[in-house]
Amino acid sequence: MSLGFVEELSWRGLVQQKTDERLGALMAAEPLSLYVGFDPTASSLHVGSLLPVLALKRAQLAGHRPIALVGGATGMVGDPSGKSEERKLLSADDLAVNQAGIRAQLERFLDFSPGSGAQLVNNYDWFRELSYLDFLRNVGKLFSVNMMMAKESVRARLEDREQGISYTEFSYMLIQAYDFLHLHRTHGCRLQVGGSDQWGNIIAGIDLIRREEKAEAFGLTMPLVMTAAGHKFGKSEKGTIWLDAERTSPYELFQFFLQVEDRDVGRFLRYYTFLDEARVTELDGMVVAAPEKREAQRVLAREVTTLVHGADECARAEAAGQALFGGDLSGLDARTIESVFADAPSTEIATDAASLSLSLVDLLVQTALAGGKGAARRDIEGGGIYVNNAKIADAATTLGGKDVLHGRFVVLRKGKRSYHLVKLKA
Repeated sequence: MSLGFVEELSWRGLVQQKTDERLGALMAAEPLSLYVGFDPTASSLHVGSLLPVLALKRAQLAGHRPIALVGGATGMVGDPSGKSEERKLLSADDLAVNQAGIRAQLERFLDFSPGSGAQLVNNYDWFRELSYLDFLRNVGKLFSVNMMMAKESVRARLEDREQGISYTEFSYMLIQAYDFLHLHRTHGCRLQVGGSDQWGNIIAGIDLIRREEKAEAFGLTMPLVMTAAGHKFGKSEKGTIWLDAERTSPYELFQFFLQVEDRDVGRFLRYYTFLDEARVTELDGMVVAAPEKREAQRVLAREVTTLVHGADECARAEAAGQALFGGDLSGLDARTIESVFADAPSTEIATDAASLSLSLVDLLVQTALAGGKGAARRDIEGGGIYVNNAKIADAATTLGGKDVLHGRFVVLRKGKRSYHLVKLKA
């Protein structure tokens, strides 16, 4: 027997707060329309925002009707929740690009086909028809400033004398509340889901529906994703981990989840995968019994990379990881090679693949993998030098076009792990 939506979220540790204890029973008894909002502050979602996307997917799999809202209007204003300073206002052109990017990503996770029950909406579509005066008269009059100032997202900013909060961001709560009311009227939406920092905004929407429609609506929040060390999840030394393959390659995404700490991996298996409770419990046991094998992390990396980029890209990303341990490089595309060796030293050579004719000894000296020509010869003859992970035994070897990957790269290796990426640039 499959679990209900709220019950599923609960065992996964994904329920921070809910407005009514009856919500689980209600959703088990009948299909419900629910929504999550995504403001287009960037052209891609990141692994933090993947959590509510997967919540919508879980809801759809459980037979409910998910609504993904891309905030063309709210994106123009900026949500103060969880922010210590004012957001930079984006231009209309930037917002349009960001909205298109996010819509394309949402379509990979949710089925928006006719009859699926899922909807993809943009709140700019209803706000552009609403005048400022009408909004103040019909919505603003229903909210007490005292109540709004008491909300955590506003209060925290008001207490910061240096930053404060603009009227623009102060009004965000009203705009999001109206979104909930509009979706209730047009789509029968009765539940809003969001991160725990959205609790005040969600409550505001529920109150507006109660006042205007004399109807009952519900809210559910999920925890903000943090590591056990207290760091915000989704950041690496290189920055945010995006769902866009051009900003974070499948290899980088795979490696990010592969490097999750033992004390976090069980929680993230629950958050980010569709594995059942028995399988997750089994993997928990593997972390305790054989942590050095990192089997739970490998499963997590495979599951997330497959969800985000598909099985083929996941297989390529895993194969790319093996390249650092002497694996075959011939099957890796150019983007993945650059990702795999992004942290390795590199040298540019002003030639193209067709014209390349370079002594391996000279190249080892040029790249500083050898201290001189004599040392380079000894390293080659001693079996310690590899070109594209293939061992080279002849010190007289000359590299040519046949040794160039994708017309651009030659990967040198000395010993087990000393890599150097040679880039051809005509």
